[in-house]
Amino acid sequence: MQQIAEWLEKLGLGQYALRFAENGIDLGVLPELTDEDFDRLGVLLGHRRKMLRAIADLDQAELIAAPVSPHDAERRHLTVMFCDLVGSTALSARLDPEDMWEVIRAYRAACAQVITTYDGAVARFIGDGILAYFGYPRAHEDDAERAVRAGLDVIAAIGKLETRAEGGVAVRIAIASGLVVVGDLVSGGASEEQALVGDAPNIAARLQSLAEPGVVVVAASTRRLLGNLFTLRNLGRREVKGISEPIAVWAVEGEPASESRFEAVRTARSIGFVGRKAEIEFVLSRQQLAWQGQGQAVLISGEAGIGKSRIVAMLSDSLAPGTHRRVRYQCSPYHTNSALHPFVAQLERAAGIRSEDAPEQKLDKLEAMLALGTQHVPTVTPLIAALLSIPTGDRYPPLGLSPAQQRRQTFAALLDQLEGLARQQPVLVVCEDVHWADATSLELLDLAVDRIRGLPILMLMTFRPEFEPPWAGLANVSLLRLDRLDRQDTRALIEQVTVGRLLPGEMMAQIIERTDGVPLFVEELTKMVMESGLLVEKAGRYRLDNPLPPLAIPATLQELADGTARPAGAGQGGGADRRRDRPRVLICAAAQRGRARRSDACRGACPARRGRAAAAPGRAAGRKLQLQARVGPGSGLRELAQEPPAIASQAYRRCVARQVCRDGRDRAGSRRLPFHRGRARRDRAGVVAQGRSAGAEALGLLRGDRASRQGGRHRR
Repeated sequence: MQQIAEWLEKLGLGQYALRFAENGIDLGVLPELTDEDFDRLGVLLGHRRKMLRAIADLDQAELIAAPVSPHDAERRHLTVMFCDLVGSTALSARLDPEDMWEVIRAYRAACAQVITTYDGAVARFIGDGILAYFGYPRAHEDDAERAVRAGLDVIAAIGKLETRAEGGVAVRIAIASGLVVVGDLVSGGASEEQALVGDAPNIAARLQSLAEPGVVVVAASTRRLLGNLFTLRNLGRREVKGISEPIAVWAVEGEPASESRFEAVRTARSIGFVGRKAEIEFVLSRQQLAWQGQGQAVLISGEAGIGKSRIVAMLSDSLAPGTHRRVRYQCSPYHTNSALHPFVAQLERAAGIRSEDAPEQKLDKLEAMLALGTQHVPTVTPLIAALLSIPTGDRYPPLGLSPAQQRRQTFAALLDQLEGLARQQPVLVVCEDVHWADATSLELLDLAVDRIRGLPILMLMTFRPEFEPPWAGLANVSLLRLDRLDRQDTRALIEQVTVGRLLPGEMMAQIIERTDGVPLFVEELTKMVMESGLLVEKAGRYRLDNPLPPLAIPATLQELADGTARPAGAGQGGGADRRRDRPRVLICAAAQRGRARRSDACRGACPARRGRAAAAPGRAAGRKLQLQARVGPGSGLRELAQEPPAIASQAYRRCVARQVCRDGRDRAGSRRLPFHRGRARRDRAGVVAQGRSAGAEALGLLRGDRASRQGGRHRR
């Protein structure tokens, strides 16, 4: 559509570009427009005549042969899905054409609805086939996972379709990932919007013939991106028509009972732990208080890839086995509207409940698990069974409760279970990615934070900066904000990735500069450089085989995510499939980052998550945090000073307001803890003074928040 916009601009009629784009009008369609079409577009009579004269002068052959603007064709790393309706030829022979038309219509509608739910896009319908992709125009850190989940849901949705086809209909799905060129193709008088050109669409289309009905298969290029998020069955290497070498194929069998997304995705490729000594020591100090019966909650905040889950993993590994019990709740971006999803998933894991178990088996397992924390199993089991959607049959009478009563008693049962476990031995509660928690789960976590006082329980909750925890400021709650690594720790992390082999100084300097201290970014960019073919190993160190090309280490998110720093025809740069996958992983580190000079690229590739909270505007890159620990039981660690953004958002003003209110309370008996060597200390009084005017409005809001919180605490 860029060409039609440029054509209109040359005519001085650029105001119509949006209308033409919304109606799918490109240069190939222009000669066919009629007066009626111009009426529908709302083009003024004079402008219409001007356009018609210009259309008459167009040389269509020159337009077709003209090179496409780089803005029209982009190199992107996408995950492509191909769906095929099983036995459509036989169906066509058996069904009346109108009935077959209805089958195809319902099939396409069901697939499109699921695909768009996971933020994918339907590229085109090809008879009874559907080509869809994930990662364009909006990229996500988990597009491969989204594609697989969409495939599983498509199979389930198609299985439920009600059609006139005897025995129902089924679908087979194949998924592949890789670099493609995506953009509008114009050929003769026809055009195709957002056409895909590359290996991935071809591989997906070929692989679907290897899938059994009702099965999702993935190519090796997608398998590498999935980690252990799904249970996969290796189908071996298969010959595929049109592909020179056999392709490794896996069948998706479902989701494993993984406790943590971090463990599922990162364990296989994670390396050691660098820095964070002060942070680890602080969390361990909270753990000691908790084990003494002073229940603690530590809120760990940080951007994607900064190391929140690694700190949790380090703490878990440092605790002697058998001395405590661990309870893990994993929030999911796919269940933000599913009430209590993290708790439901944890209960099913703890009880060992499987989807194929009969209701009686599920009840037996549930009762055995609940008996570990309560003596009131007959009373509690019906409530938890209802939460897990397990029919109780004749074993228990109906609950006979109103929704509000059932909700309240279910909350009480879950909290009593946690307390019962803590009465036997200390409990480590891990709740990851709270920014994805549903509203009901947040309400239950609010009650849990209050309930753990006086119990040997340590709660660790991780989340991204856009989430504002409602528990910050409570006596038994500490807030730990993770900053980026300094240059020394970044260098140490790079050396871990290279297994002690030294990189050329120029290469090391560029990696340190461009990764900006985000650990995941450092790891993946270093791996990409090592696998690029630019380096030659000799005598325990690497050297550049040729001068370092200017684009060898892309500087911007757009370059890292999809290679659009080069025009579509500039060449691939070669390399094995694993090198093609590397930019897809790099977006994990950058997609949610608040780096100001990358904000435009971030908006294009990974817009901020809509919903409960948006990141505060003007969040400074590499901001230096200074933290304060209050001495004594129940003391907290929280952000003390930061450079205020030029335009303070309401969330920021509330943060400053809380600091102003705590200023007098916290001044006595406090010490400052600089978290990284060489970090400049800031004067707290100066920051408070700067924040007073910005936070004046928020002070009123804060007083209202505190009053409501205190009122809620009295009611509880």
